[in-house]
Amino acid sequence: MQLFIDIGNSNIVIAKGEDTINETYRYTTDPTKSGDEYYAMLKHLCEGVERVVIASVVPQVNTAFKTFLKRYFDLIPIFVGPGVKTGVKIKTDNPKEVGADLVASAAGAITEYGDDSIVVDMGTATTISYVESKELKGVAITIGLDSSRDCLVSKASKLLQFEFETPKSVLGTNTVDALNAGLLFGHAFQIIGMVRNIQNTFENPTAKVIITGGASKLIRDVLPADFIYDEHLVLKGLIAISKRNENA
Repeated sequence: MQLFIDIGNSNIVIAKGEDTINETYRYTTDPTKSGDEYYAMLKHLCEGVERVVIASVVPQVNTAFKTFLKRYFDLIPIFVGPGVKTGVKIKTDNPKEVGADLVASAAGAITEYGDDSIVVDMGTATTISYVESKELKGVAITIGLDSSRDCLVSKASKLLQFEFETPKSVLGTNTVDALNAGLLFGHAFQIIGMVRNIQNTFENPTAKVIITGGASKLIRDVLPADFIYDEHLVLKGLIAISKRNENA
């Protein structure tokens, strides 16, 4: 039995299994928690586990996970990074800068959808990665939906915190509808424009577009029908990476 763990800036998403994603478990990322605190929270998931594969963008949490997995379960987790076989060639100025989540999502896209893809990962930040012939060619990074809302509400004294809902129109007739229309349609149109520009720039109009990440479900209904929604793309990438490192 294996654990596949995606540690993001906002959330930690965990799947337990071997070759497929069934149930997932979501927790709030807390860099201040100790290894013992994470052990108390996750020990029920670690029972019977023989292997742990992690994609993390929060170095402070890595130490806590290493500590409790070794101390309580005698497990040394595999962190996606240099020296780990991923099946993804990274063609950037500094490959070590590329986040483990981007590598894992690219590995998932290659495994599930083919060698060419545009991956839109919507979390604290929204990232748009272009993969061609199993090579990660480059990434665009912009502010995420939740981050945009929180920033706007904190700076505008007359705006209150609100929940995202799919807007019925591109224009709202009250404050909450107007905020949903502006943020959700605005983010969707930004993504569509970036995707189309990447397809045109690299002359690859057939590259499949996959959207993933915790916020992706909020705009999936206002994106083109040919965009593929896959909420577990990073975890699927971790499964593929685990298979490539079976003897590690």
